[in-house]
Amino acid sequence: MARTALVTGGSRGIGAAISKALQNEGYTVAATYAGNDEAAAKFTEETGIKTYKWNAADYDASKEGIAKVEAELGPIDVVVANAGITRDAPFHKMTPQQWKEVVDTNLTGVFNTVHPVWPGMRERGFGRIVVISSINGQKGQFGQVNYAATKAGDLGIVKSLAQEGAAKGITANAICPGYIATDMVMAVPEKVREAIIGQIPTGRLGEPEEIARCVVFLASDDAGFVNGSTITANGGQFFV
Repeated sequence: MARTALVTGGSRGIGAAISKALQNEGYTVAATYAGNDEAAAKFTEETGIKTYKWNAADYDASKEGIAKVEAELGPIDVVVANAGITRDAPFHKMTPQQWKEVVDTNLTGVFNTVHPVWPGMRERGFGRIVVISSINGQKGQFGQVNYAATKAGDLGIVKSLAQEGAAKGITANAICPGYIATDMVMAVPEKVREAIIGQIPTGRLGEPEEIARCVVFLASDDAGFVNGSTITANGGQFFV
């Protein structure tokens, strides 16, 4: 029986690569998005993957959306908490609103996404939670106190869920991508991009598909003994 996977922020960038990779492995995939209706419709047209619109920062919207996914596609077996935003500013210029928006989406959004599916996973004796963190949650980053704090917090969520879910056949793991060749990164000035690549021993940006392959492994039965772990996929830029 095909398993159902939910990928938040799953219609663009790294999330889109994850959604497609899971579909290629036989999963029934639901991809969420927050605002870009045109991009989501195009993604569904190209891939056949159903998209669902809700804001991960809103618990009630997440719970309602997840109930709709399960009613249409079946119980969710795999959750990939990928949705994330940035509101960058040096700390002395960062506003409370910039802090709150990032915390609500990147940290609380993981709770909002996992909490509604957790009871069902416990009852069925199987679940895979994969949280997309970041290299900057491991090492910090200038101008990203809010973002780095949330991505570090995501690692704490994973380690705790791993301990709570293990006896029920649920694993929780994180992936910390380095700099990946998404539209957002490719849109920065070439000189800035070259400076970033100069810090990566591999000498290039990562590809979204490389992160997606990490997710496919962690979602699989083969990864049943991998729990509470963090995969660092950053081309050797930073070691923990």
